Amino acid sequence: MAKMIIMYEEPKDKEGFERHYFNVHVPLGKKIPNIKNETIQRVIHSQNTDLKLYLIVELEFENMDALNQAFTSPEARAAEEDGPQLFKYLHKPPIITIVK
Repeated sequence: MAKMIIMYEEPKDKEGFERHYFNVHVPLGKKIPNIKNETIQRVIHSQNTDLKLYLIVELEFENMDALNQAFTSPEARAAEEDGPQLFKYLHKPPIITIVK
């Protein structure tokens, strides 16, 4: 198993972020191949950090090869190209980690 974990801090424009994220960015992300499971979780509370985490997204893949294939696909490029439109609602881009 391999996962991409994306952590968004509290947006500067919550309404704009929510609208764009759920109406545009998530539908683009759902087209990325090889995703076995995805979760979007709203952060209620964080400890031991100065970050004001807002959303944590996990994209799960069978293995690292499946993840790497997925993120070289045209569908992943389309989601990545949407990033600047989404990021205008944020103070800074999200934290992205890959774990296995």
